[in-house]
This record gives sequence, structure tokens and C-alpha cells, in this order.
Amino acid sequence: MSGKRMSEADVVARLSDGMTIGIGGWGSRRKPMSIVREICRSSLKDLTVVSYGGPDVGMLCAAGKVRHVVFAFVSLDTIPLEPYFRKARESGAVTAKQMDEGMMLLGLQAAAWRVPFLPTRVGLGSDLQRIDPSLRTVTSPYPAPGGTHEELIAVPALHLDAAIVHVNRADENGNGQFLGPDPYFDDLFLEAAEQRFISCERIVPTAELTASAPLHTLKITRMMVDGVVEAPGGAHPTSCVPDYPRDEAFQRDYAASAKEPDGWERFSKEWIDGLDEAAYQAKLKG
Repeated sequence: MSGKRMSEADVVARLSDGMTIGIGGWGSRRKPMSIVREICRSSLKDLTVVSYGGPDVGMLCAAGKVRHVVFAFVSLDTIPLEPYFRKARESGAVTAKQMDEGMMLLGLQAAAWRVPFLPTRVGLGSDLQRIDPSLRTVTSPYPAPGGTHEELIAVPALHLDAAIVHVNRADENGNGQFLGPDPYFDDLFLEAAEQRFISCERIVPTAELTASAPLHTLKITRMMVDGVVEAPGGAHPTSCVPDYPRDEAFQRDYAASAKEPDGWERFSKEWIDGLDEAAYQAKLKG
């Protein structure tokens, strides 16, 4: 099981219209943005995107690639609301399913475990049941202390056609390594998907993965990955700690463009259209 190296274009060639695609990371942190940019350049359309969302969701909505979004939040972290996602929702350009953060985790876990749902107390007594009438409850077959049978929300499995995540290091076989403080739920995104792709800051020999970092940083194994993209700076403008922080100046410019009448056209022409990832990174350095 070797030779899983791919380019961003190779990954996008494996995707098709109407797919449900999970995108790892969290808000504006460690997002697989080099692949997101390649999707923006492609002819893909009518995607369902599942994400703890950040600029990945906003850019794909602005580029007209998205039909439906499943999300717990869509934020740029230091800018609370992702402006292009907000515009897409307010205009009705996309539909959406809003989930509690914990419910979304359980949906991914259910898909990873190949079970139809997982029960939870999360969401009980909240407006989630009002705004999402598709949510169902189940009665526990096991009595709680006192003999009552508890009513729980049944969170449906979030099955993904494809998942894309970004990590700090990987080998060419697909073993992926997190060096930052939080792995988020990237492993669950991959396990919940039929096709699994990772991008990374650097592809290294397998032995190097544990030469300077402990084994528990390898939450992604080669059995969970179909393709590996080496993409230095590939999470930009989101952070990829400890390799680099979020590019706040770039993110402010991106967010400000959403207030311009033709802001996306200006931003896309400057930073996406006609640029491959190498040209994008070269332009940043310039």
C-alpha cells in the first residue's frame, strides 16, 4: 500500500456533481484550502458540504458549488460570521441543516461505525427539534435509575461520499500526523467517507513521523486514506499550528470583499482563477 501521492487536481477529478463532501478542520483552523481552491476552479456543482465551517464553506458557496450545507457553525474565528456563507443563506442560494456541535460529532461517529444513528441527550429541550422536524427520538430499552425509560434524540449517521482534511505531516502511504494542540474530528470525517483524501504540509519518510513526535499524534492511518497531497501552506489563510498562524490580514480582506457589489469576482480573479497552488503560494510570497 504505497504510492498514494496525488495533486489537488487529481483529488477533484475523483469528485462529481451532487456528492456529499466532508471537510475537516474547525472554523478558520487547519482547513484543506488548497483542495477547496481547486474545487472552486472546477466545474463541480450541487455539492452537499458537511463541515465545522470556515472559509471552506464560504468560498465554495460564493463560487456556486454548493446546494446544501450541514453545519454546526460557519465562522472565521476572529470574524464571528463567515460573510459569504451568510450571503448565500440570506439569499436562499443554499439550503442548510443546522446541528449542535456534539450532534454533528455523533453523526460522523455513527457513519464511521456503520450504524444508522446514535442516541443522545444533546438537543433535548432546544429549538433544534423545532427547526429540524426530521429529528426523531427513541426510547431507551434499558431503564435508568428509578426504572424510567429515557427518551433520547436519535442522531442520524452522516454518510459522506468523500472527505478532505489537512494535517501537518504524512507519509506517502497515507499515515497522517497532527502536531497542533487539537486534532478536531478529522479522523471521523475520513472514517465516515467512501473516498478519503488528506493534504499535508510535508510528506516525510514513515520513520520520521515518530522520530520527533509521540505515537498518539498519528490519529490517521493509511487504512483511512486513498490519496495524499503534499501542499506546503495548503491550509492558508487558515492556521496550521505549529507550522503557521492564521493570516489575519488576508482573512480581513477576504471578509471585506463580501461587502463589495462585485467582491467575490474581484477576490476570485485575484486569488483563485487561473492560479494553480504553486502560483497561489508564489503570489503570497510576493
